[in-house]
Amino acid sequence: MSAGCTQPARITLSQCGSRTALPNSRSCTVNSFTATLARNDQLAAEVAAHPELFRILTGERPTGALHLGHYFGTIAERVRLHRHGVDTFVILADYQVITDRDGIGQVRDHVHNAVLDYVAAGIDPEQATIFTHSAVPALNQLMLPFLSLVTEAELHRNPTVKAEAAASGRALSGLLLTYPVHQAADILSAGANLVPVGKDNLPHIELARVIARRFNDRYGEVFPEPRALLTTAPEVPGLDGRKMSKSYGNAIGLSMTADETAALIRRAPTDSQRHITFDPQQRPGVSALLTTAALTTGRDEHDIAAEIGDGGASALKRFTTDAVNERFAEHRRIRGELALDADFASRVLREGNRRVNEIAEHTLEQVRYAMGTVY
Repeated sequence: MSAGCTQPARITLSQCGSRTALPNSRSCTVNSFTATLARNDQLAAEVAAHPELFRILTGERPTGALHLGHYFGTIAERVRLHRHGVDTFVILADYQVITDRDGIGQVRDHVHNAVLDYVAAGIDPEQATIFTHSAVPALNQLMLPFLSLVTEAELHRNPTVKAEAAASGRALSGLLLTYPVHQAADILSAGANLVPVGKDNLPHIELARVIARRFNDRYGEVFPEPRALLTTAPEVPGLDGRKMSKSYGNAIGLSMTADETAALIRRAPTDSQRHITFDPQQRPGVSALLTTAALTTGRDEHDIAAEIGDGGASALKRFTTDAVNERFAEHRRIRGELALDADFASRVLREGNRRVNEIAEHTLEQVRYAMGTVY
């Protein structure tokens, strides 16, 4: 489905609390999650029955190479929805890279590599819209009216803002404080009405809904209220048992070769017990390898552990290496062919940026008319 200026059908959903209040307590957040979970099966059924009614906005902060955590955590579900016929927008939020760091780094390389991985995974750039945040001026212009619709206290309550500020060890920047409003602008500028998320990101969707509702109440109906489609993404451990992360150096990159994957897994920490068992608390290294093998084969960790038995860590590492390399052989083959064309990622982004700019400019024009700022 091509991305034109037509906005998807508006779909509303009741909120936790009042029509204009953003959830401001843990109990309200829990209630919101419970209510969203209860409605999730119905929403999933609606998407399955009528994918043409939905547009999703999803994406990444391009801070480094994409890895297995990204693939099993988010990319696989995005590909599934895209292939089912949901109008798919993928944002590579390059401006948001600097929300919690001093510089933007090798962002161009990271963006181009992300394009290769998304297309290799199954996102068709002829049907989906892959774009960069910085290339959409209208998106960022929406920040001003949106910021007038939220309070400083509401921004400070956002769990991501609090967590990132604590982790950064530096003063809270204005960009990080307004990060949730940036995400709302991403979603609403594209007219997205569906956002696939894990439960930790529900507060961001709640804020986007509140901003849409407050704008519509104040100026007239412009924005659909996006709905959260809760995903059951597995938590993918890194090779040391901690969360898989580029910053920990424990991630298996989607762009790695088979030999690089084997070398990385060989260095993975295990323990001195020869018999293989799945016990994430007592045996984090061994269990992380079992989970990686389970995700890439579709099997259960305990079954794989029983099969390896007394084979020890070396047998487990061989099994995991073979499982990863077999599972991603086709992804890597396609990615390698795409990378031979040095201009491929740039062409995808130019077309995606053109499409989304057309839509975002249309959205901004609606906002200007609603606010009476057309001269």
